[in-house]
Amino acid sequence: MKIIFMGTPDFAVGALEALLEAGYEVSAVVTQPDKQKGRDRKVQFSPVKECALSHGLTVLQPVKIKAPEAVEELKKYEADIFVVAAFGQILSREILEMPKYGCINIHASLLPRYRGAAPIQYAILNGDEMTGVTIMQMDEGLDTGDILTMKAIPVEKDDTGGSLFDKLSRLGAELLVKTLPRIEAGDIIPVKQQEEDAVHVRMLNKDMGKIDWEKDAGVLERLVRGMNPWPSAYCTFRKKSLKIWQSEVSGEEQKAESFHGGLFRHGAEKNAPRPGEVVFVTKDSIYVQTGKGVLVLKEVQLEGKKRMPVRDFLLGYQVKEGEMLE
Repeated sequence: MKIIFMGTPDFAVGALEALLEAGYEVSAVVTQPDKQKGRDRKVQFSPVKECALSHGLTVLQPVKIKAPEAVEELKKYEADIFVVAAFGQILSREILEMPKYGCINIHASLLPRYRGAAPIQYAILNGDEMTGVTIMQMDEGLDTGDILTMKAIPVEKDDTGGSLFDKLSRLGAELLVKTLPRIEAGDIIPVKQQEEDAVHVRMLNKDMGKIDWEKDAGVLERLVRGMNPWPSAYCTFRKKSLKIWQSEVSGEEQKAESFHGGLFRHGAEKNAPRPGEVVFVTKDSIYVQTGKGVLVLKEVQLEGKKRMPVRDFLLGYQVKEGEMLE
């Protein structure tokens, strides 16, 4: 089976490596054009391109995969199937129908849930107990093709966007090499997606990481994990950006009203703490009131500083009860 592989980010590298380890003939690798990054505008290859070049594979980088010259180039390889994993461009009908077995896509969710970008992060943000990988037959829609195979895994309570990304990348690679022989043998019955169950998600942006302290502590804890490593969850501390890298929801026995400086200070009753207010500080934790419950900050990064445990952060900054995070 001759394969053209299409992918760009780290997520796709595992699948390409798995194809090569399994002995498949990868005729060419298609990835996004090189980009200039950083202040020095240095040209940076995509992770998939770096992997392909390390194995001596032919690399194609069309600006527009639908362009006539790009389509003609793909035809030259006479591939039996196109394998797509987070490529980043929409394929035309002409391309979809070009290979003998069509085009298949490795999608990091249990379709039809989380069609579109960032399915990995949304599984954490929404508190899903399970997620997984779907290999589907591609059509002209956005992640709407028939399901060929699917594998589910649990979302662990400490999973971040980064850790779940790695798990699903490995799972997708494993599922791919198990699926291809079944496609070639013709023993897979495609299953149509149930449109009424479809959930669409949008691409992440930096603004999504801004913490709204009016929200529940559980929602914010998932935001911290889901936005790790990018774009990261953040708030404002003393007019500077403070990234929150690790947090937890305070236990029932540590409700805000029990804290020194929470509802009572110096024996005098006061109003309930406001969302964003520091209600308690220990040597290694900062407790912050939210719209419902208390979020415990465990690892932070102040603007211009390194990422560090709260224990180390407090050595340099004296955070007081009653101080506000915005």
